[in-house]
This record gives sequence, structure tokens and C-alpha cells, in this order.
Amino acid sequence: MICALGSSLCFGTASVLQALGARAARPGTGGGVDVALLWGALRQWRYLAGLSLDGIGFGLQVVALLTLPIYTVGAALAASLAVTAVVCSWLLKVRLTRMEWAAVAVVCGGLAMLAFASGTEGEGHGSPALRWAMLATAFGVLGIGVVAGRLPNRPRALVLGLGAGFGFGVVEVAVRLIDGPDLANPAWYALLVGGAAAYLLLTSALQRGSVTTATAGAVLGETIGPALVGVVWLGDRTREGLAWAAILGFTIAVAGALVLARFGEPPAPAVGALEEAEAEARGRREPGT
Repeated sequence: MICALGSSLCFGTASVLQALGARAARPGTGGGVDVALLWGALRQWRYLAGLSLDGIGFGLQVVALLTLPIYTVGAALAASLAVTAVVCSWLLKVRLTRMEWAAVAVVCGGLAMLAFASGTEGEGHGSPALRWAMLATAFGVLGIGVVAGRLPNRPRALVLGLGAGFGFGVVEVAVRLIDGPDLANPAWYALLVGGAAAYLLLTSALQRGSVTTATAGAVLGETIGPALVGVVWLGDRTREGLAWAAILGFTIAVAGALVLARFGEPPAPAVGALEEAEAEARGRREPGT
């Protein structure tokens, strides 16, 4: 559980940095799968710092997925929005309402219930059909991005967010379907394609559209589907007699994360405030100022 919470901390902090980098980059094609936008974001140091934290978080996530049920890890990842909210309130001086502080507490309470009720990971390794299904879903995420790029602004954000969530969900499941360095295993390619597609769609969602809607869609996409796959096909279970606590904890944690969905990206004024603070700090370091 420590690894799951550590990955949540890394991903939550990375979201703020990546959002700043995505907003500073210029859009390319304007579609849902915008490689030019991602390339521009990769030239921003904040986005790269966020990716570095994502790399650390992914390593911790893999360890967590090998020792915990998918539903526990998924809820912890959704809880990264609570981390993002706190980081925004501290770094970008974004004021949290009482309801949002309450949502942070609710997320923590839900995770505590999950930690208490969750058992060990399931012993199922998944059938070959499930591995191929994950690869097909990964390519389907790219298709979602293409379709989303042609939609009006309001539904575009939701579709991009759901697509990104599905991509991250594929990664969660694929980790459990990989037994070793067997390149004939479709799960390896599902992991790579799903992760790359998720980042493409998420970057587009961060740069334009309703980020609150997109982030809420991503939370739903990366939690519910993988949790069901883990329980139905991979044998994830709870402690004896505590299924109700796991379900309640999962629901509470995800619901709290949805309340905090607006922190999928810091507001534009906060971005300018950060730039101003950095300029002031540079001025203090220069001699004669």
C-alpha cells in the first residue's frame, strides 16, 4: 500500500507540472491525437519534470500492482487528484473551498478503508484472449482520440478524458498479464500502446476544453474498468467478510476524487502567478537588484 500511495504522490505532483508545460506549448493539428502538441510540451522543462515523476510513480505502481488487487491501486491513483489539489493550494496559491478540503479528507478515508479490507493480488494470470483484448483496447484508445478531435468542445473534453483513462487502465491490467520478458506476449505491446495513447489524449485534454470534465472522465476510465477485470478475470478478492468495506472505500475514494476533478489542471491565472514568482526570484539572485 505504501508503493500505491507513493505512486499517487508522484502522479499528483506531476499533474501540476505537466499541466503548466501543456499550457505553455502551442497546439499542432488541433485534433485529439496531437503529436505536435506533445512534442511542444516535451520542450518545456516543467513537463519533463512531470514525466520524471511519472517514471518514478510508474515504478511504484508496478510494485503495487504485483502485490495488491487492481481495485486498490486504481483507487490510489485516482486519489492523486487530492495530492494535486494540495500542491495547487501550496505552490500556485489556489484557494480550496471547504467542500474540497472535505473531499481530500474523504479520499483519505476511502483509501484507509480499502487498505483495511483489500486482500492480496489474485492468482489468475489471464487468458490469451484477455491479453489480445487489452491490445485491441489500446489501439481503440487511439481511435477515440481521432474521433474526439472532430467533436464540439463540450463533448470533446469528456471523450478525451475517458479515452486517456481507458489507456491508463490498459496499463494497469497489462502489468498483471506480463509474466516475464516474453516479447510474444501481446500484453507488452498493450502496455506500450495504451500508455502512449493515454498521454497523447491527456495532453490534448490539458491544453484545451473543460479540464474538470476531462479529468473526471479519466478517473472513471482508469478505475472502474480495471477493477472489474481484476475481480472477474484475475481473481482479485478482499479479506474474508470485508467485501462491503472494500466496495464502500473504493466508491468513497473515487467520489472524492471526482469532486476534486478541477485540479486536473491549475487555472490560467495561477500559471501567470507562478511565472511572476519565478521572475521575482531570479531578480533577487541577480547582483545589484
